[in-house]
Amino acid sequence: MHTDTLPGPLEAVQSIILASGSPRRKDMLQSLGIDFNIQVSPGEEPDPMLGEDPDGYARRASLAKAEAVAKLNPEAIVIGSDTIVVLDNEIMGKPSGPDEAMLMLSKLVGNTHRVVSGCAVFHPGGEPKLFSVSTDVTMGPQPLEVLFAYVATGEPMDKAGAYAIQGQGGFLVESISGSYNNVVGLPLHKLVDILFELRAIRPRG
Repeated sequence: MHTDTLPGPLEAVQSIILASGSPRRKDMLQSLGIDFNIQVSPGEEPDPMLGEDPDGYARRASLAKAEAVAKLNPEAIVIGSDTIVVLDNEIMGKPSGPDEAMLMLSKLVGNTHRVVSGCAVFHPGGEPKLFSVSTDVTMGPQPLEVLFAYVATGEPMDKAGAYAIQGQGGFLVESISGSYNNVVGLPLHKLVDILFELRAIRPRG
């Protein structure tokens, strides 16, 4: 799927593919003004291995997503990303249902957790660029009835850690330390650095 992007500060020099169906990642990449296509990865998202470092897992998951699309498009720049929430080394992905969403949120409120996004950037003629970015997120305490009401909106169901900082769940977040875009799901600053390094983008005009 090709995206219709309004002119922005940057433009693509090479063919770029986002290997994700996330509307949040699409919007953030569009904000740069670059043209790109979307191909949702057919690859399975791997489960964490016992004792696996969360940052390493996020990078491995992003690699699995991007690799499947890169094999079909060897001449393109392919971007894969995976975002997880980590509390006391416990990796939280997307909840399986309302009960797990409540469990996740009840652990997160009143505490500081990490949001880790792993990224893999495949490019012609070289090894993929892998990196991860971490942001600390503090949530204030909330009554259980507030959490129940938030879960009832349905928003937590497809979000790592069962909340969306850019959506209705933003009120749960007291403060962050690090990249906001990373919490939404795509660490733009680091990604743009990599795309410039690969000469995949340039300033518009």
